Amino acid sequence: MHKFKIVERKNDQFGVQFLYNSEVMVWSESYKGKASAKNCIESLKKNAPGAPVVDLSKGESGSGYRFEIEKSKDGQFYVRFRASNNEIMVRSETYRSKTSAKNCIKSVKERGPGAPTIDES
Repeated sequence: MHKFKIVERKNDQFGVQFLYNSEVMVWSESYKGKASAKNCIESLKKNAPGAPVVDLSKGESGSGYRFEIEKSKDGQFYVRFRASNNEIMVRSETYRSKTSAKNCIKSVKERGPGAPTIDES
């Protein structure tokens, strides 16, 4: 089951996670207020399904809401979702294959809009 989770972070801040079962697929920066964490989730639900995928490892570029596939220093791949103001909203773990990174994007796009939100803060 896919779900969003609001988690408490240090210094009275909050974060967002998108999970499949108990595996965290993507996570957000820390927010000072819970309302900002909730806004992150609502924005992902609204904007991720139609967002293009930009493969930075191939030299592609983009603007607006978008998923980015990036190559790490050790040759693995990870995913970021950027807002229209170019801020990174969430990022993923690193994956050995680009296919796994693409599957992460597919899950957020397809399962995110209907995923429940659990507040564990």
